[in-house]
Amino acid sequence: MIRVNLLPQKREGKRGHGGGEGGQAWVGIVAGVLLLELILLIVFHRRKEDELDVIAKKNAQIQTNISQIQQQMANHADIKAQLKALRDREEAIAKLESARTGPTAVMLELSHVLTPGRGPTTDRDKMEQLKRDDPGAVPNANWDPRRLWLLTYSEVDRTVKLSGLARDGEDVSEFLRRLTLSDYFYELRLLPAAKTVDSETHLELVKFELSAKVRY
Repeated sequence: MIRVNLLPQKREGKRGHGGGEGGQAWVGIVAGVLLLELILLIVFHRRKEDELDVIAKKNAQIQTNISQIQQQMANHADIKAQLKALRDREEAIAKLESARTGPTAVMLELSHVLTPGRGPTTDRDKMEQLKRDDPGAVPNANWDPRRLWLLTYSEVDRTVKLSGLARDGEDVSEFLRRLTLSDYFYELRLLPAAKTVDSETHLELVKFELSAKVRY
């Protein structure tokens, strides 16, 4: 009796079926790895593109700044010339304003000093303190400024020199007292006075000269 053993054939069949499933699994793994690498490459590429866009924008901004600076440098000489012209104009205006307001203010102060009922420009508190401490240094409200008149007045570098005539020495002292209290005059220096006789009235007068610094 002949027997046929089919067991080895079944084992071979099982072995062959298992090898096919294993091959498919490896193919799936390899495909998954490739797909993951592709995704990572896409993400990396997009990130680099974003970084490149940022760098390109920065470069464009830098180039714009360079162009602006170059344009400004091109006009640098003209701008310097315009600035110099403006400074020269401002200095000229300042000199005119100083010449207009400064000496004018000093002359107006002299007018106040020599006007009946007026007096020097000074701080009110300072005047009140002076009345308490040294009444003799306070201007005489009853003094008649018409007893003194000015003959010459000159100013150079804010140094004033003036001369005039007065009825007597007390009139000169009162004038000097008022100038000393004025906010416009300081460092007053009275030169030696001399007596003279007026050719028309034949009155004996006092001729005086003084110098002072002025502030304005």
